[in-house]
Amino acid sequence: MAAPAAVLLPSPRLSVNDDTVSEPSGLFVPEARQWLSTSPGRIASDGYSWMQAVHWVAGSGLYQPRQHRSHGPRSFGPTTVRVAQELAELSPCRPGIKYLVRRTGLSERSVEYHLGMLRETGLLAYIVKGTRVRGETAQASEFARMIPREYDVALGIRTVLRDPAAPAYTRSMTGIAEAGRGLMAKLAKKASRKVRRPGPKTSKAPVKGARKAAGQRGVTTVSDEAHCTPMQVGTSPASSAGSTSFPPESKLASGQRKSLIPKKSKAAAGGRKLTRVGRRFQLARELTQELDWLRGCSVPRIAWVTRNVADAGWTVTDVRAWLHFRRGDVTRVRRGSGLLAALLAGAETVLDTPEKRAAAVEDWRAAQEAARRYRIQQVRARIDRFEGDWQAPTSRAVQREVEAAITQVSEVASGDRRQDREHTTDDQAAPLELSEQERAGLRATAWGQLMRGETDLITGTVNVMGREAAERIYGADLVRRALQLADAAHSPLMTITHR
Repeated sequence: MAAPAAVLLPSPRLSVNDDTVSEPSGLFVPEARQWLSTSPGRIASDGYSWMQAVHWVAGSGLYQPRQHRSHGPRSFGPTTVRVAQELAELSPCRPGIKYLVRRTGLSERSVEYHLGMLRETGLLAYIVKGTRVRGETAQASEFARMIPREYDVALGIRTVLRDPAAPAYTRSMTGIAEAGRGLMAKLAKKASRKVRRPGPKTSKAPVKGARKAAGQRGVTTVSDEAHCTPMQVGTSPASSAGSTSFPPESKLASGQRKSLIPKKSKAAAGGRKLTRVGRRFQLARELTQELDWLRGCSVPRIAWVTRNVADAGWTVTDVRAWLHFRRGDVTRVRRGSGLLAALLAGAETVLDTPEKRAAAVEDWRAAQEAARRYRIQQVRARIDRFEGDWQAPTSRAVQREVEAAITQVSEVASGDRRQDREHTTDDQAAPLELSEQERAGLRATAWGQLMRGETDLITGTVNVMGREAAERIYGADLVRRALQLADAAHSPLMTITHR
């Protein structure tokens, strides 16, 4: 008798109520548990399933950022979801702050806020935290995309740890409760769509003149933007000019046809005419842009300071010319608006006509050109001094020896002039024999010439007889002043005139 065939029966299954799910009371992960090794969640298998969890957190309302901090975003909204979309496409998830700023258009502070919200909801966990060391290249943080434990509880998702020796965050999904399947389907639809960056608002009003054709339910609105029309290579029985509208014959009876190009309005062609207050603010804005010591000053305050000259029709060039002759080149100013108010006091009464202002501008430009030439001369002299083959000695004794050698060489080249030198020596000894009355007369004459800006008498004596002999005749103080005035007269920045 044959033995009966063995009947395979399914193994007993744990009793799990697939129709019951529980609602979490809150959602917040402290900072100490925002690392992969301490996270209570599990690693997402892919970016799609992770985005389902992101949309669930956004719609659950369990996470309120303002309960944990007093600043930053007020809710887990579309902006946070948009940042999460960028993270879902990275493998590995190692985003830099500048990368997210470039991709999302947010500021650095906003990106940091939303990354912190993703960590506090358990959706992100640190694998490696980035470094910010002074003098070194900043390193981006590496994250692990996590599924929060509250998400599994709310949808009734069953998980299992296949390797008992593996960490708890490596557990995988094995099933879902019947009550959570509908919500999972909705989250799947949301995860498949992309949250776009909000663009500028455009008008959706229909174009004027559009009519609704018979037998049609609606007419597609034509946008104001220019669209490209595809080129038709083949022939078509319908004419492409069938929709072209021509003007009626009554408009062409006189032989004149109005232009189809709209005329520009006078306001658009000539620009809007500024009011008195507008001219003040325009002058103030130009001054803050062109004058370094007014940078950072309040434009309304500068407009109030320059109200008188602006009402008188002054331009920024007129103001700069006045400031140059009133103050000169300003290098260090403590309060720009206060100094400007002091310098412009009464300016509109001094330069009260356009001719006077034009003359001041010409003088200012001439002074700028003279200063430019003087700087060029200084640069050339410095180059010749430091880059030339020969440099003048710094020692006074060596300088006298060099001058004597140059004099001797020039005398040999031009012939023997010893007789002239002896005559010059006799002239140098002559001042020692002058009386005190004669010296006083020479000093009075030289002082009078110095007051008129003339230094020929003293400088001639210095060149012929030497500075020591000139100081014995005129005095050291008078010689020093004459030489200083003679040196200043060679500068293009100074002009000496007679009254």
